[in-house]
Amino acid sequence: MSDITRGKLIVISGPSGSGKTTISSKLLELLPDLEDSISFTTRRPRTGERNSRDYYFISSDEFQKGIKENKFLEYAVVFGHYYGTDKKWILDRLDRGKNILLTIDVQGAAQIKANFPQAVLVFLMPPGEEVLRERLTNRATDDPEEIRNRLAKAKEEMAQVSNYNYVVINDKVNEAVEKIRGIIENEG
Repeated sequence: MSDITRGKLIVISGPSGSGKTTISSKLLELLPDLEDSISFTTRRPRTGERNSRDYYFISSDEFQKGIKENKFLEYAVVFGHYYGTDKKWILDRLDRGKNILLTIDVQGAAQIKANFPQAVLVFLMPPGEEVLRERLTNRATDDPEEIRNRLAKAKEEMAQVSNYNYVVINDKVNEAVEKIRGIIENEG
């Protein structure tokens, strides 16, 4: 019999601009026993993003092949691009007692909840629509139409908070990080 306790799967999701990436990065710095899961995507890299550090950037054909071969623990189409999590990598790490952080959208989180009820789901909520609009505008990666689309999608996503174990409002980054850190450390 193994002495290894199965690791925890922690999911952080929320609307675009809620601070998921920033908060996840800070959690990974603070919690050395937490590993980041790097998603696969068909979208093009943003400025500063690197393959195999931020995402695995693959073609739509490669992603479709992965779907057919059941390689993804979860996957979703978000703003016209596929995103997915490598099933084998996650299961191997959990079996070795590693705690894994997934930063994914609400579609993926719903799949995780259905297939992994023991996962800890945290919804990161922006403090308000105006703050969200400001964040999306200030990051300067999307045109005005894309920002409108992201704001409309955010309303749909925020309507799903009841599917999560926890909701954390990201008004102040360090406070949100500490709240989520406490959740991770207290979850058995």
